[in-house]
Amino acid sequence: MNSQPIILDTYQYRNQSMARECQTLSIYIHIPFCTSKCTYCAFNTYTKMENLIPAFVDALNREIAYVARNNPYKTVGTVFFGGGTPTLLSTAQFESILSGIRQHFTLSPSAEITTEANPNDLSIEYLSGLRRAGINRISIGMQSANDEELRLFARRHDRHTVIAAVKMARLAGFDNINLDLIYGAPRQTMATWQDTVQTALAMDVQHFSLYALGLEAGTPMDDWVNSGQMPEPDDDLAADMYDYATEQLAQAGYQQYEISNWCRDDLMCCHNLQYWRNEPYIGVGPGAHGFAAGVRYAVMRAPAKYISTMLADDNATLDFPLTPAVDEANQLSVMDEIGETLIMSFRLLDEGVHLPSFQKRFGVDLMDLHGEKMAKFLKDGLLIRQDERIKLTENGRLLSNIIFRELI
Repeated sequence: MNSQPIILDTYQYRNQSMARECQTLSIYIHIPFCTSKCTYCAFNTYTKMENLIPAFVDALNREIAYVARNNPYKTVGTVFFGGGTPTLLSTAQFESILSGIRQHFTLSPSAEITTEANPNDLSIEYLSGLRRAGINRISIGMQSANDEELRLFARRHDRHTVIAAVKMARLAGFDNINLDLIYGAPRQTMATWQDTVQTALAMDVQHFSLYALGLEAGTPMDDWVNSGQMPEPDDDLAADMYDYATEQLAQAGYQQYEISNWCRDDLMCCHNLQYWRNEPYIGVGPGAHGFAAGVRYAVMRAPAKYISTMLADDNATLDFPLTPAVDEANQLSVMDEIGETLIMSFRLLDEGVHLPSFQKRFGVDLMDLHGEKMAKFLKDGLLIRQDERIKLTENGRLLSNIIFRELI
């Protein structure tokens, strides 16, 4: 193990990184509109602005065309519509956006194209239209099977709406369906969580994403807890809920491939894998974030300002991946990118950090760069080395924040 300090050649590294011409790109599209806002949500979303959607789609298509200029990546492998509530868009508007992507990028014939969906917005006709538009994966925001919890979250659906939505999605031709679930919420009990997990498993979908509820500043739920109207979430109970779900999903044949994600039939979410491998993706739409060509950036948040900016006559040419709507951008240092790559990679439980790939990408051996830290985590049983990979152990998953802090 090299005890001398490692000095990375930024110029050489950037040239190597940009020279990976076969590398694929992902596209994240943020739809910021909602009919109502969930009590826990801190995302960039807005209600009572649906009248802006037609102009927004025009602006979005302009941004897609703009960011495609000087694009160094050969192929787009995944597209993800997130929000907000993407299913407030019409199927014709989805078709327009995807047509623009196909026009300005090389979209892989096997591309994974996902939309998030609110169960209330789905009908067999609408879902069939999404499939005709090219969407082949749907992520339904179930969150809970308990109607009281759903009312607490200010969700617009009940448990029966979700069950009906999954059935309709199958009839429309979707064979890659994800359900989002939330655990660790105030007033949530182990009994209601067990019912949610069992109800979700009975729907026999291909993928699950399970998220521990975090209290975000400025949200109604955070205000209720801070004012004493509602008890604080119980971290120990949340850990027990996670353990229960992990056990039940494994028994049902689902593979846990990431800390919060399970799949069967190897139907991992390819778009999220792009994030977890810290590979390039562009973000378009108000409040979207992107990372490409070594630049991490954010698009302006206000929908009206975004629309006026992108529809203005602006012939200025910005370097990829920037557009006139980007209001924050940072060129990452090599060490910043290494830190992010390690943190994201360790979230992948089976994959972890592949040492030869790490050295090829950054031009340095991980054990030379972080040997003392890696040795300590290995000795403490938080990490394990298997062949050419270093991964989190079961204890490491529970203490992953400690590892992540040490690496950034």
